Amino acid sequence: MATRINPLRNFNFDVNFLGLGSIAFSEVSGIAVDGDVVEYREGNERFNNVRKLAGLRKYGNLTMRRGYTPDDRLWQWYARIANGADERYNGSIVLLNEARRPVMRWNFVNAWISKIDGPMLKAAGNEIAIEAMDVVHEGLTMELESQGA
Repeated sequence: MATRINPLRNFNFDVNFLGLGSIAFSEVSGIAVDGDVVEYREGNERFNNVRKLAGLRKYGNLTMRRGYTPDDRLWQWYARIANGADERYNGSIVLLNEARRPVMRWNFVNAWISKIDGPMLKAAGNEIAIEAMDVVHEGLTMELESQGA
């Protein structure tokens, strides 16, 4: 009989920026990689088929959301970038199991904040004040953690 492997839940995760530390977020999206296709055909080929070659890799922006806290590290980082600093960090999005042990991680490189959004304020509302940021990066890899499963 085959061993049943349950899928992991999406609510248990950490985000770490090497140099800034771990920062709690309620949502992370945009964990994606895409690649261009280069079509190529030589004039002396016998068939009218086009070859498809791998082109440039593209990495989507990571969008991260969290409730406001007194922790202003992200706003300070963005302010330094807006003032001309080329401040980039490597980091990881770490998926955790039910025991909060790492199971897999997505590592990103040369990341910096390109956009930061303050909360939507509403006097008649009862929601949490949420900030969001777009993080651009230059590479994304996924790795499994051996001890997490």
